[in-house]
Amino acid sequence: METSSSHVQVKFFTKQDQYAVPDTPYSVPASVATADLSTLINGILRSSKSTGDEDEEQKIQFDFLIEGEFLRQSLEAFMDQKAISTETVVELEYLERHPAPKPEDSLLHDDWVSCLHGCGQTILSGCYDNTIKIWNTKGENLLTIPGHSAPVKCVAWFDRFEEDSLVSFVSGSHDQTLLLWQWDRNNNSVECVHTCRGHAGSVDCVAIDETKTRLCSGSWDRMLKIWSAIPSNEDEVEVGEKPSKKKKTDTSKIPTRVPLMTLSGHNEGISAAQWLSEQEVCTASWDHCIKIWDVEQGMEKSNLNGTKVFLDIDYSPHNKCVLAASSDRHIRLYDPRSTDGALVKCTFTSHTGWVSSVSWSPSNEHLFISGSYDSLVKMWDTRSPKAPLYDLSGHEDKVLAVDWSIPDLLLSGGADNSLKIFRHSDKSQIAVNDS
Repeated sequence: METSSSHVQVKFFTKQDQYAVPDTPYSVPASVATADLSTLINGILRSSKSTGDEDEEQKIQFDFLIEGEFLRQSLEAFMDQKAISTETVVELEYLERHPAPKPEDSLLHDDWVSCLHGCGQTILSGCYDNTIKIWNTKGENLLTIPGHSAPVKCVAWFDRFEEDSLVSFVSGSHDQTLLLWQWDRNNNSVECVHTCRGHAGSVDCVAIDETKTRLCSGSWDRMLKIWSAIPSNEDEVEVGEKPSKKKKTDTSKIPTRVPLMTLSGHNEGISAAQWLSEQEVCTASWDHCIKIWDVEQGMEKSNLNGTKVFLDIDYSPHNKCVLAASSDRHIRLYDPRSTDGALVKCTFTSHTGWVSSVSWSPSNEHLFISGSYDSLVKMWDTRSPKAPLYDLSGHEDKVLAVDWSIPDLLLSGGADNSLKIFRHSDKSQIAVNDS
């Protein structure tokens, strides 16, 4: 390369005001990468202060964005790939690098940990030993709950932790039922208040709508069902009236609930379901399809054909996009609102086994985690599609479930009978969200 083109003019800007530098062009070697640019920004920040040598100890690691994508190679290679002229002034946005999540705890179970959901300072886990466990975020097992007669495949809190001493949650199982529970936090006791019957196969996924009055479930029987989540409803059928000395989790004496609606259309089992709005539910299936349903009209609204089995999906209310985990080892980002036909907005490839589970950050529109049969959990930023931010190791067998419902905790469960907790602290989170 000629000398005249071996340098590039760049302008730096940031949404994190505490790290702002003057808005003037800088000439940098075309071969620079993230580490060199981070050193440059630190040097500019130090020279703009007069606090002495103590600033030398506070080198901050930055990431850099060009046209909305993280720089993960030399500036020159990136510009070549994107066909950006070296004659232009390149605008580089920078932000403090996300710190690596730190392993915090490993909670052992008696069998595979198949599903997780965190809320507040509490974690639900479902297990292949047919039980549900309630943990606090300190790693203490508050309750172990029998009730299902087969492996528990899905769990979900109703997110009512603010004032209520009674907290509700739901569990679905290979025994073809959903159970609605109430946990009395004051007495640390639990009661099963409803049994939802109607599926003819394993209940593999459940989701609760924004109003907390309805839930949807997907099953190996290929059906999507909508249920009332209100504590008492006329759709109940009282069964098993005779007195019994068995535990309250004996489902033979619990009021039975039947579905409000059943929707058919998938050709194989439904692996995941998410509410997109009060009217729309998105489902993923082993039939290689993702469908969006209008639950007010009771009909299929749209269908997306993939090429392999879909194992999980997650929807973010922050960016209105759906993540899909597949058996082809890829994670895909879909925009269900898209009308241009190009529904796949991005593909994330790094796992070497089936991607079993995905979960968006609850407070950052760019971040998500994934779990795979390759025993790894990965943390991603949608602006870095070619590589994850971090690999989170620790599982000794395939990862079956991940959950990021608690902002500062990443949860994963696996076939090594463990629930792993990683702590994530993101100081740049609020600033990034404001973008």
